[in-house]
Amino acid sequence: MEKDNIVTINGNEYTYEDGDTILDVALRNGIYIPTLCHLKGTLPTGACRVCVVEVVGARFLVPSCSAPVGKNMVVHTDSKKVRESRRYTIAFLMSSGNHNCAARGSTGKDWTDFQLGVQEYDQGTDICPAYGRCELQELAYRYQASELMTDLRLSEMEPQYPMELANPFIIRDFSRCILCGRCVKACTEIQVNNAISFGYRGGSAKIVTKGDRPYIESDCVFCGECIQSCPVAALTLKDNRYDTRPWDLKRVESTCTYCGTGCSIDLFVKDNEIAMVNGTASGIVNQGSLCVKGRFGNDFVSSPDRLTQPLVREGDDFKPVTWDEALELISSRLTEIKEKNGPDSIAGLSSARCTNEDNYVMQKFLRAVIGTNNIDHCARL
Repeated sequence: MEKDNIVTINGNEYTYEDGDTILDVALRNGIYIPTLCHLKGTLPTGACRVCVVEVVGARFLVPSCSAPVGKNMVVHTDSKKVRESRRYTIAFLMSSGNHNCAARGSTGKDWTDFQLGVQEYDQGTDICPAYGRCELQELAYRYQASELMTDLRLSEMEPQYPMELANPFIIRDFSRCILCGRCVKACTEIQVNNAISFGYRGGSAKIVTKGDRPYIESDCVFCGECIQSCPVAALTLKDNRYDTRPWDLKRVESTCTYCGTGCSIDLFVKDNEIAMVNGTASGIVNQGSLCVKGRFGNDFVSSPDRLTQPLVREGDDFKPVTWDEALELISSRLTEIKEKNGPDSIAGLSSARCTNEDNYVMQKFLRAVIGTNNIDHCARL
């Protein structure tokens, strides 16, 4: 980094590295710039225009997520011009679909008709399923964009595409999609599944699969990365679309148990049951990403059929015992079999759901304690 790599933001000087964008420098130094289309780890597009800033000498406001920093550049991230631009951008995004959460400034017949229309479209009486965790809603309140929505004829914005309910995991609500493209970036650049992209043009634009088929008929592998990246309610979990609100959920950090990779996960718990799972953004192993099992395969945790303590067979029945009793029985039976038939009469089968360390201990136990090489794994090639 050269010594004269200096940029001035809001009157303060900061150093930058070659290739940095204005947003990079701002985030690194704790300067708030709102974003919607920006997704960490992907190429910037500058599509949503919410992150615009004022650069001295530039004719127009520039998107900070894609604008590279220049030497001696002077930037204002919160000027009157910037705030007014963001306010109108957010208001238009709010008015582009069924965003029925933050229009407190909209009163009268227009708002009533709009709200009733949204409820009919949603087939329910609850407010938007992303209420309380919607990034667009948060920005609408922050920039008082709701006051502009009265003049944007909310009730005349009819949904162009019906909701997609065909698959078992994800609801696609095109009426709330703001075409930010974050789901496309998550699918193509992070997970590299290439299942979705932009389709059609102008007012008919939408996010599509190949051939514009439903998710269930597409190349989608249901990793759910698109849901986690969506800033609004265009993509929501089917199982609990209206059943969970942020204030009802307790966040618990954990580790996925489906394989030995050790992905970091955030469990969102309601009434002592897992309601939702996200990848932990700071996770060293997975960096926020998950597979379909890690994100959706957690119903077994609360299953009434789940074993919660060791069982020992007695005839045709199973008797609950303590761990000490179970381990004592295992030890005595393995010793008996080994003495009678030799160590090679015993074999071990390990599991891909265990950690690498657990699998190592398993094979070490068979080789060093039992004295056999009869160890296999359920996921070997």
